[in-house]
Formats: sequence, structure tokens, C-alpha cells
Amino acid sequence: MSSCNSSPSPSTSLSAWLPRSRRSPGEARRLLDKLLADAPGGERFADAGQLLVSELVTNAVLHGAPMGRRVHLVLDVDRWRLRIEVHDARGERGPVLRAASGEDESGRGLVLVKLLAQRWGCCPRDGVGKIVWVEVAP
Repeated sequence: MSSCNSSPSPSTSLSAWLPRSRRSPGEARRLLDKLLADAPGGERFADAGQLLVSELVTNAVLHGAPMGRRVHLVLDVDRWRLRIEVHDARGERGPVLRAASGEDESGRGLVLVKLLAQRWGCCPRDGVGKIVWVEVAP
């Protein structure tokens, strides 16, 4: 894991507030599709990006967003990397990388994040909460 600072190179960005809802990961995937369609070479990040944005938003909805709070999604892509940030209100509950057994129905998300990401991490958010972020290289 590393810092919360993103790359200073020219990029295409998109951000949105998502409700604490099981539909939010699907909305995050649609927003990622839009961003990548508008960015030159963006399609190179589509497969890994779809999985990663789903995992991070799902985790934020399930574990990071108390009732009545929303999740903030920030997507940024340039020719070198895709950066996904998910901001939530629970700063005291950071991501926990754990091994899931064969019978577990959940618990593999951060293992996938670690495998697919060039870099990933978690840092405090200004005000309340935290930012879980991931960067993917083509």
C-alpha cells in the first residue's frame, strides 16, 4: 500500500456520489465504461477496472457507509494508469486482506485487488472517513 496522491500527468476524470445500495456497484461499472470510452486507449483498462471498481464499491457499501451516508467514487485515467478511489465515512474501518476458505461465500475481494493492482492503499479522508484506492497499469 502507498500514498493517496495521484499521478500529475494529463488525464480524464469523473466523480459521482453513489447511494448505500446494492445497485451502486453496477452504477460504478457504468460510470467506468463511460470514462474509458471517452479516454484515448481507455479500453485497455476495462477488464481489470470493472472487477476492481465493483469490489471497492461493494466493500464501501457493505462495510464503510453507515445508513444514510453515500459513497464517493473518483475515476481517473491517463495513458499510463487507471486510478479508482472510493471514499466512505468510516475512517476507523480500513480494508482487511484475509484468506477465504473454499466454503466462504465472500472475503476474496481484496485478494483480487492485490493481484490485479499495480498499487493500492488506504488513507484518511479530509474531514470524515477514508479513501481506498487502486491503480492499474495496462
